[in-house]
Amino acid sequence: MKILKRIFNFYYDGFKGMSQTGKKLWLIIFIKLVIMFLILKIFFFKDFLNSKFSTEKEKSEYVLKQLTKTK
Repeated sequence: MKILKRIFNFYYDGFKGMSQTGKKLWLIIFIKLVIMFLILKIFFFKDFLNSKFSTEKEKSEYVLKQLTKTK
């Protein structure tokens, strides 16, 4: 538990002592990451299993079949 507190304090002190420009840049990076992951989730990672199968058993059988399929 002591190590987690030390790690937190390390980053907290680092961001606290950062210039305004550095803080703005980190904010921009954070916003860009959130937007990228939201867009990827919405447009590229559709809920395939729920749209194709109705029960958990069907979903698990499909996933197992896809994982163990040889080419």
